[in-house]
Amino acid sequence: MGRRAFSFQTVRGSLAEVLADRDLASLGDAFVNFAYSLALSNRRRKPLGVKVKGSVFAEGLRRAGLRECLGGGITRHALADAAEALIAYAWLNGYVALDECVAVMGKTVDAVEGLSALLATVKKKVTFP
Repeated sequence: MGRRAFSFQTVRGSLAEVLADRDLASLGDAFVNFAYSLALSNRRRKPLGVKVKGSVFAEGLRRAGLRECLGGGITRHALADAAEALIAYAWLNGYVALDECVAVMGKTVDAVEGLSALLATVKKKVTFP
């Protein structure tokens, strides 16, 4: 795990706590959009800025095997928030670097596959006390 670089950075006690954190989700939304934009820019060989749809986050979470970590009756928006929160947490705490996120998402043309691969990578790396 990396050093604390941000005043708001804290270690969470469980995966469930991270997945439910709306503040992390907000940051994760911006982070993943940036990382995916970089991956797409590399592939197309020109700078691009894209917004990853919530449905892509939700499906990526399902494919990465993280859906079962959440209770029943969860909306697609809440699934997307959970995915965003986990990725932000992993990056903030040094489990994954920006360049790794870009590389993982850039290995596939499909956004869902790329995000699913990133979430699976994060799932393997993140640990809790």
